[in-house]
Amino acid sequence: MKFKFSSAQHSLGENIFMLFNYAFLVFMAVITAYPMWHVLMGSFSENFRIMAHTGLLFVPAGFSTASYEVVFNNPMIIRGYMNTLFLLVVGVVLSLFMTSLCAYFLSRKNVYFKKPIMLMVTITMFFSGGMIPAYLNLMDLGLLGNHWGLILPGMINVFNMIIMRTSFNTIPESLSEAAYIDGAGHMQILFKVILPLSKAVIAVMILYYGLSIWNSWFWASVIRLPRELLPLQVILRELLIQNQSIEMMDYEGVTETIKYATIIVATVPILTLYPFLQKYFTRGVLIGGIKG
Repeated sequence: MKFKFSSAQHSLGENIFMLFNYAFLVFMAVITAYPMWHVLMGSFSENFRIMAHTGLLFVPAGFSTASYEVVFNNPMIIRGYMNTLFLLVVGVVLSLFMTSLCAYFLSRKNVYFKKPIMLMVTITMFFSGGMIPAYLNLMDLGLLGNHWGLILPGMINVFNMIIMRTSFNTIPESLSEAAYIDGAGHMQILFKVILPLSKAVIAVMILYYGLSIWNSWFWASVIRLPRELLPLQVILRELLIQNQSIEMMDYEGVTETIKYATIIVATVPILTLYPFLQKYFTRGVLIGGIKG
């Protein structure tokens, strides 16, 4: 990045303002990134040294990979990763499909009772039956103890659907009408006309649904999943809670750094996805917020 402060283009006051503006933004970027750096350095530190350390941490306090050994020697970690990847791929695909169907339906002009339907859908954002009725629903539907109990109830997020519907509203109606005149049905219009023009908002939906599925642990703990079906976040949570258990006694003195290691293991995979979607993120959110 080049900083140019030319008096020919800007006055002295403008150059001073730009200098302080850039300095402030760099400062904010540093203090925003530092907590993650602290956690990363802490995960490679020796436990007793990190416990005695005070102040900022820019390099590991000592160097040890014992905390990562504890995390990855847990046989459930790899299985948890596989379960989470299954939930991520299947959940995101189904959520995108169902959300796009709902958004397309509510974005069409000639839909009977569209406003009452939209009102009823929106009400669910503010009121719900609660955890116990939701659990009883899952039990009656036979969704306890399997991954579908995590995927099916959350296929449509109302907030995400409203963003996608608003994005669909910005696409000229003439394109859909032309496709309809050429013999296309609603599914063809959606998948061959609307969605190809909505890449930005689709990227946002992938990010939103992906983050929600990746970070979820509560319902996976509630619906009585067998251990071999537990997602990664539940395994890591158990690892943090039980870091004084028998399995970890062979690694005496790493219990504090285990907390840092589990944070890194849980967050790095999803962080690697964000740069590929970043160029669509801002544009997709703005498109979804232009008009209601």
